[in-house]
Amino acid sequence: MKTLKRYTRLYRVFIAQFFKSLVQSKSDFLIGLCGFFFTQITGIAFLYLVFEQIDVLGDWTLDQLIFIYGFAQIPRGIDHLLTDNIWLVAWRLVVNGKFDRYLLRPMNLFLQVIFEKLQPDALGELLVGTILLVVSLRKGIVIVDATHVLLFAISAIAGAVIYTAVKLLFASFAFWIKVSGPVLYTAYQMADFAKYPTEIYAKGIRFIITWVIPFAFVAYLPASYFLKQGVSAVATVGVECLIAVVSFAVAYAVFTFGTRAYESAGN
Repeated sequence: MKTLKRYTRLYRVFIAQFFKSLVQSKSDFLIGLCGFFFTQITGIAFLYLVFEQIDVLGDWTLDQLIFIYGFAQIPRGIDHLLTDNIWLVAWRLVVNGKFDRYLLRPMNLFLQVIFEKLQPDALGELLVGTILLVVSLRKGIVIVDATHVLLFAISAIAGAVIYTAVKLLFASFAFWIKVSGPVLYTAYQMADFAKYPTEIYAKGIRFIITWVIPFAFVAYLPASYFLKQGVSAVATVGVECLIAVVSFAVAYAVFTFGTRAYESAGN
């Protein structure tokens, strides 16, 4: 309990310092927020263009796909908001030796990385995701009750953990190859496949986004529980939670092992 209180207090201190730096460049914040918002709008426009040519995609209607698309933005936005600083491990902190400062503090290394920064740009993803979910709910395609609300909250958190785990795993490769940003970027872009039903993809892609880089568990599979009758919560949201725990445990183990291989700056 003392440890939790200590880290909660430290988090407030870190974030207070971050917001002090943020107010120095308000224009950057607004430009980033608008950029992410319009990026999401482009994806939605693509769905509408597709459905101008066809009535259904597999067994899915446009309203259902909009729900899945919005569903996918919530965990991704949470991850983006809270843990975006992991990208700096992949791109700069290791190769420049700036990871040294974390080693000098009597504090968990992973928490130091994510405590240093919030990413306000993520509010664009969260805003678009929320709007799409509200629109879907007004269409009446999802049952709204206490059970579904609770499972949605659990699913969103588990999905965010999966995003963070993937990011942490590939960022940790930097401890050996110095710059793992391109590898992380390539892996993270696979998340775009999660915005659509996996059955529309070839078997190879389905396997990769389900069992190798498990982005299918952050949106499509749990969303199917809310959209389809007779789908088991255990087989969807339950499995998502299990995947989240396993994937984060693996990623954190690789990160911890990688910190022991860290050599500071050098040529």
